[in-house]
Amino acid sequence: MRRILILGGTAEARALAADLAGGGTHVVSSLAGRVTNPRLPVGEVREGGFGGPDGLAAWLTAERIDAVVDATHPFAARMSASAAEASARTGVPLLVLRRPGWRESPDDAWRRVPSLEEAAARLTGMPVERVFLTTGRRSLPVFSGLSGVWLLARSVDPPDAPVPAHVHVLLDRGPYTVEGERSLILEHRLDVLVTKDSGGEMTAAKLVAARELGLPVIMVDRPPPPPGVRVVDTVAVAAAWAQG
Repeated sequence: MRRILILGGTAEARALAADLAGGGTHVVSSLAGRVTNPRLPVGEVREGGFGGPDGLAAWLTAERIDAVVDATHPFAARMSASAAEASARTGVPLLVLRRPGWRESPDDAWRRVPSLEEAAARLTGMPVERVFLTTGRRSLPVFSGLSGVWLLARSVDPPDAPVPAHVHVLLDRGPYTVEGERSLILEHRLDVLVTKDSGGEMTAAKLVAARELGLPVIMVDRPPPPPGVRVVDTVAVAAAWAQG
């Protein structure tokens, strides 16, 4: 029986685990353990880190893994780099599964930036006062030092304390609706959205609401995948590769 390691707790990772387990493959899903009460995939689940590429390489060998699918979040660059290095060391084949990024429409007002730091710098040059921040709790320190703005920071889990007085944390988990996002923007009188190009439908409603309300969007581009690794964007293609 083939043994497949799936890295990540994304919706794509869960769907892939279900597909492979249903086909008789032994699947081990690895979750980073950073989210409280994550949605668990079918099959064996491993939580916590491996200890970098050295630890992952050793684990792949000890567990006799036949192939690895990196289905982590598009911004999990460190884990993706570790997976690529461990694959190169052990010879265990690696595939990257990434959902497509979001695409701007003619009615959108996006400003693409390469990093969170550049997103924060852009805010200082814009005539905005109330920011809708959806870049994750770990990114809050990049923005919390900004003066003259109020932040509505939405995340699944609470950020590390202390949280500045001008930051309001909203704990919530998708999927979100356009109606709900529109109401949230109007209720808090938000005038700009800052987000990462995560892609997918689960959190895309905020972009539609921003478009309808004429809000500018600062979009942080996703990091590139590791060089030399095949990348696919559908679960079906990833499942066929893993089973073959």
